[in-house]
Amino acid sequence: MAKRLLDIKQEVVEEEDDDDDPESESEEETENEEEEEERVVERQKRIIIRVVPVNRSDSRSALMSSSSNGGYLGCQADECGTDLSDAKIYHRRHKVCERHAKAAVVLFKGIRQRFCQQCSRFHEISEFDNSKRSCRSRLAGHNERRRKSQTQVREPED
Repeated sequence: MAKRLLDIKQEVVEEEDDDDDPESESEEETENEEEEEERVVERQKRIIIRVVPVNRSDSRSALMSSSSNGGYLGCQADECGTDLSDAKIYHRRHKVCERHAKAAVVLFKGIRQRFCQQCSRFHEISEFDNSKRSCRSRLAGHNERRRKSQTQVREPED
């Protein structure tokens, strides 16, 4: 575009200066060309912003790195770009949308997993009993604590 503008200006200068001295014409053209080139260079320096499409796998790392800086926060499940900025605090804290937190099967890091409500992490499906949302290891610890407290309450009564 800049070259086209330069060509148009040269034509106008040639039409106006047909009866002028050829040496002064070439000096003016050279000055005009240099000025135009400087303007083009200045415009190019100012225009730095670029819009680059990001595929989902790349966006996840960008999301996680920018979340510590208070930037965009999204679900960490594969192929989910749900914006969590308006989500509940729990979902923002654990970086998982409500849909994937409650889903029976989620593709996470290419593996079929489920979100554990106790650990607040994704585990492989094999670590869960049937359709429960807490992994076996956490449920075992929870049940053990619950049984201890029940036996302690019953013993003083005897």
